[in-house]
Amino acid sequence: MSERASESPALGYRLGVDVGGTFTDVLLVEEATGATWRAKTASTPSDQSVGVLNGIGRVCAEAGIALSDVAQVLHGTTVATNAILEGKGATVGLVTTKGFRQVLQIARSFVPGGLAGWIIWPKPEPLAALENTVEVDQRIASDGRVIRPLDEADVRTQLAKLVGVDALAVSLINSFADPAHERRIGEIAAEVLPGVPVSLSSDVLPEMREYERTVTTVANGYVQPQVKRYVETLAGKLADGGVAGELAILRSDGGLSSAGAAVGAPVTMLLSGPAGGVTGAVWVAEQCGVPDLITFDMGGTSTDVALVQGLTPRIGRETKVGDLTVRASSVDVRTVGAGGGSIAHVPQLTKALRVGPQSAGADPGPAAYGRGGTEPTVTDANVVLGYLPPTLAGGEITLDVDAARAAVGKVAEAMGLSSPEAAAAGIVDIVNENMLGGLRLVSVQQGFDPRDFALVAFGGAGPLHANALGKLTGAWPVIVPPSPGVLCALGDATTSARSESARTVLRRFADLTPEDLAAILRELAAEAGARLAAQGVPEAEQTTAFQVDVRYHGQGFEIPVDFAELGGDALGTLAAAFDAEHERLFSFLLTADHELVNARATVSGPRPQVAATHLPDGDGDPAAALVDTHPVHVAGKWVDARVYDRSKLRAGDVVAGPAIVTEMDSTTLVLPAHAATVHPSGSLLIRPQASRTASSRPRELAEAQRRQSDREAR
Repeated sequence: MSERASESPALGYRLGVDVGGTFTDVLLVEEATGATWRAKTASTPSDQSVGVLNGIGRVCAEAGIALSDVAQVLHGTTVATNAILEGKGATVGLVTTKGFRQVLQIARSFVPGGLAGWIIWPKPEPLAALENTVEVDQRIASDGRVIRPLDEADVRTQLAKLVGVDALAVSLINSFADPAHERRIGEIAAEVLPGVPVSLSSDVLPEMREYERTVTTVANGYVQPQVKRYVETLAGKLADGGVAGELAILRSDGGLSSAGAAVGAPVTMLLSGPAGGVTGAVWVAEQCGVPDLITFDMGGTSTDVALVQGLTPRIGRETKVGDLTVRASSVDVRTVGAGGGSIAHVPQLTKALRVGPQSAGADPGPAAYGRGGTEPTVTDANVVLGYLPPTLAGGEITLDVDAARAAVGKVAEAMGLSSPEAAAAGIVDIVNENMLGGLRLVSVQQGFDPRDFALVAFGGAGPLHANALGKLTGAWPVIVPPSPGVLCALGDATTSARSESARTVLRRFADLTPEDLAAILRELAAEAGARLAAQGVPEAEQTTAFQVDVRYHGQGFEIPVDFAELGGDALGTLAAAFDAEHERLFSFLLTADHELVNARATVSGPRPQVAATHLPDGDGDPAAALVDTHPVHVAGKWVDARVYDRSKLRAGDVVAGPAIVTEMDSTTLVLPAHAATVHPSGSLLIRPQASRTASSRPRELAEAQRRQSDREAR
């Protein structure tokens, strides 16, 4: 993407790595200049480290640096996610309090799909089997009093029944109030089950609710051996290859943790991959001066979306992977089974076109890739419509147009359509509607108007569909960052180290003082800060944020509220913030007293200093970047679209649709009646052409002000 600006031994390089289901993306960033180099290699599911090292070697060679020049390798990985989805985790033994052996089997009463779910939903098997679950004689009350002391002889007897398990999870009733019994069981397990990693619920999730605490602890143990093996293998291969820099792993909440901390708490990295994309999108939006955005990451197998306000991603308290939901902080990402490799099919019964969630994956991939695939995919539909030119990835990939037409033609034949183009248009329309549903999940269904946000599109397929999604949501501008196919890797490279401590408090505001709250939060901050300091982040460089879970007394659920004020009328401020969020979500308030359930402190290290890219100024005319014209099928007819080389565009250039903007890792489609303006940071800002006229700006501003007034009135 960029040439090396200068030779200097003081230059620092950060390497972001993101492993997806189809491709492994690597982005090398020169911190002083902001220059970047990128590589996209095929993922290697059998051993992800192979694809990672292939990409690192390629990008370092392109930049002309040695592997030893890399100061940090920052990695978003799907190892933990895949272990859950594929059911290939460890055999976990579970230790719980006598009388609670079936805590995972009882679980919660929620069944997806409502009444129909009770009939057709196959309940997933717990990650710790009942035959590998043992009870120990002990009991602690919810206030921390010891009701029944721990019987250590019984513990040894029960642990002996678990010989042969790969990992051990210990989750005792009310251990959040006093972890002493769990810690003693951990010590005994080291003697009875030597070499078996132990996860204690009082460390993994020291909060109330035994089911959530237990399932999260078991999930931690389930993925831990596989994560440990992968991280240690990758770290070893990096060292053997000459990379002297440290390896850090992206957490689900968008922060980084050291390799050792990631191995100790792998449940915090179940959404490591998607979190990198959100972090990268925030960095790009900040360069464009856009604080509120919806991220739209469309890859080969799925699409991830998230909402960001004030350049701060919304952080949820639950992480969901497949049918598993655990209590771990993560960026509030929603996933839709729609990607470039999603397969279109026509069921015999209904004859109605469906797209996904089945995917052609990396092997054999779409028919257009020429690797033996024959099923019609979204990528094939885009090829048939002309949205994807015959060459991709800077000429490294040549698309087989005839194979794509043959695959999509099967859909046309099954539906009785006159041409492959008609079937392809239907496939694209349906996948766009599927992705719109995901965008509504993070906006409309959360009480936000998508028209108040920009749409940041990335991933290998995102820029192809971004303009259409902008029309469907009314979210403008649509921002397509530089190197959109490797933006997740950029997010990995531009985020900071993070650690979190939590505790259940369970006290009504009437029984709590601001001083009590401040003392609790400061203690949690000290715990998280100490862990971060152990990872090499000095205390002077740490920043702290607080979040508390609040509910009305008597409610069965709580709402997380971000919190900053530790003095003054802290409880009043907190109550007002909770009331505002409760009304936004549910449109009503209660007169009951407020109750503090859980408290958390998140400590972050300094954000890396990576210089922003500044393109040279252009005159608004992108003619110098024009490389070809190519027919595209839009609104039922063929029209000629100009094809531009993105690397030759300059700041201020305006690309009017219909147009195609090509680059190594992605392709951007600009529809008719729309235009993409090149921002000085390199991003493309797509808007309806009417919104760019001076006469339309007052109407646009008036509409934005009206929506703001409506929100304030509500």
